[in-house]
Amino acid sequence: MNHWMVKQEPSAYPWGQFERDGGTAWTGVRNFQARNNLRAMRRGDRVLYYHSVEGKCVVGVAEVAREAYPDPTAQEGDWSCVDLKPAGALKRPVGLEEIKAEPELAGVALLRQSRLSVMPLAKAEFDAIVRLSKK
Repeated sequence: MNHWMVKQEPSAYPWGQFERDGGTAWTGVRNFQARNNLRAMRRGDRVLYYHSVEGKCVVGVAEVAREAYPDPTAQEGDWSCVDLKPAGALKRPVGLEEIKAEPELAGVALLRQSRLSVMPLAKAEFDAIVRLSKK
């Protein structure tokens, strides 16, 4: 199993809406590195859901329900999407400042490539963020 983080502005698609919907196609990714990350996702992989711009915090855990397929929102180009379903909200959100302060998370892609919307996480990084949510 692989681990990932996806970023979404809560004003566009908040965690609560994702939970109410029971899942969604993760469309609209228009960055080649993020697209390649989507294509590397496998059914059952765990995904942290990060609210970007407003809030700047990890709020929940999702799961890959369907592997990469052509993004139906793409008017041109070779873009992909995956289907994600909610696995559960974190006990409490884990903010960006907490992530920055945690030595074992110093290498997390969120801090190195802050504009990347879909990024891989090591299992230890994923587990550390989930652990922080329980404090």
